[in-house]
Amino acid sequence: METPDSKTTTSPPQQQEPDLKRPKMSTTTSEDEDAATTTPGDDTTIKKQRYKRRKIAIFLTYCGVGYQGMQKNPGAKTIEGDLEEALFHAGAVPEHDRGIPKRYDWARSARTDKGVSAVGQVVSGRFYIDPPGLVERLHSNLSPQIRIFGYKRVTGSFNAKKFCDRRRYVYLIPVFALNPCSHRDRESVLASLGSGSELVKCLQCSERGRKVVGAVGKRSFESKSDVSPTEIWSNDKDTTLKSEIKEEVCGLMDNGDGDIRNSESVNETKVFQNEDSGKKSETTESGISSNSEDANANPEIKDEIMVSIENGDDKNTKSEEEAIKGSGFCYGEKEKERFNRILNYYLGSHNFHNFTTRTKAEDPSAQRYIISFDAKTTVTVEGIEFVKCEVVGQSFMLHQIRKMIGVAVAIMRNCAPESLIQTALQKNVNINVPTAPEVGLYLDECFFTSYNQKWKDSHEELSMKDYEEEAEEFKMKHIYSHIATTEHKEGSVALWLHSLNHRNYPDLRACDNGDNITSEDNNGRESTMVENMT
Repeated sequence: METPDSKTTTSPPQQQEPDLKRPKMSTTTSEDEDAATTTPGDDTTIKKQRYKRRKIAIFLTYCGVGYQGMQKNPGAKTIEGDLEEALFHAGAVPEHDRGIPKRYDWARSARTDKGVSAVGQVVSGRFYIDPPGLVERLHSNLSPQIRIFGYKRVTGSFNAKKFCDRRRYVYLIPVFALNPCSHRDRESVLASLGSGSELVKCLQCSERGRKVVGAVGKRSFESKSDVSPTEIWSNDKDTTLKSEIKEEVCGLMDNGDGDIRNSESVNETKVFQNEDSGKKSETTESGISSNSEDANANPEIKDEIMVSIENGDDKNTKSEEEAIKGSGFCYGEKEKERFNRILNYYLGSHNFHNFTTRTKAEDPSAQRYIISFDAKTTVTVEGIEFVKCEVVGQSFMLHQIRKMIGVAVAIMRNCAPESLIQTALQKNVNINVPTAPEVGLYLDECFFTSYNQKWKDSHEELSMKDYEEEAEEFKMKHIYSHIATTEHKEGSVALWLHSLNHRNYPDLRACDNGDNITSEDNNGRESTMVENMT
């Protein structure tokens, strides 16, 4: 028998400690302590940082020159496209979400058209905001035209588009644009001869309009002669103008009854020279030839010629410069009162189908609400005085503000009656209204009044108050300077003013004379209606 002493004792097997389970979802942020795992030798420590996405609202500004608008568009250079790429390279958007904005709840508070700038644009989404320095990382991946003011934490359900109550836009219109006598079309200049208040032909605008095809109005003014416009304008500007104007006067005398020919039917030729006397013909800037034979054909023209010769070309150049700057016209109290009265016609809820494109009157989206529209202040940038037109509304359609400004300017220049606005806002009337250039328009600020009131106790206020100084500096340095420089170099507004006539916009004259205007009845059939304009 075996004794108890003879039994061998065996120790139980040593139990291994179970591995720590990994959490299914990371909840650590940059504010938490770094998670640490220790190696068996306890010699080294590996630290891992995990960040969590946060819902934020980003405040930014940009100058729209060179961009095809705010909204992302495949194949086009847009503000949104550059901003999305900058967010990815800054680490705010992961690789698998790149180019798919829906995955991080992307939203914009307002859209801007091609060439339109913004001072207080707001976008929202879920982004990685850690580690600190997101704004600096974004600036390193953006052009100087786009600057980020900062960002603020918002609620999880926040949407920059849906939570925006109002939008405020500003349009800078030069003061000379409101002067009825500046930058008039060719027909008006010729028709003013002998009236005692002759209009001045713009030499500089004539040159610009021929260099930019179709810049004046909607038509392309092409040369019908053998000499190309480029060859003509490569010569002396004043000399070329004389030949051009002489042909217009010859056309007047050929008619015999004093009717003015259409400007497009006038051929452009080089300056002729009298072989007998060897002297070039003298012309006035309003289109009168000083040739003796032409002058004898009409005594009234001869009197105009003598006045022009006595004044000389220096006066022509001076008159042109005065006309461009709007000499003799200022935005005084009388003009301010009239312009603001015109803008007040837009206030309230109206159908703006005539102030946009691709939107029918029956479409509910054509109904818009304008809260305020005024032009009470002026600002001078690089020698040009601008009227600051501020409009506040719930939302705006494509080209709506530019068309509203276009109609208001046409009325100020006496091209249309004030009742045109009331006619254009009618649902059953279809008319074509002018569109002001895009360069003077910019988004000023987006408002979130209801959101701020509801979440004032737990979240920061969404406004531009914290960024006013930065916004003003960027606005003056980039946006305002661009608007003034463009007007100096290209004369975008000046060229557009030459197109404000009844030839390009016959509906302006139809409303003025109480003529027939295209309308639609309840069955959608086109009919005509007569407007009684008092």
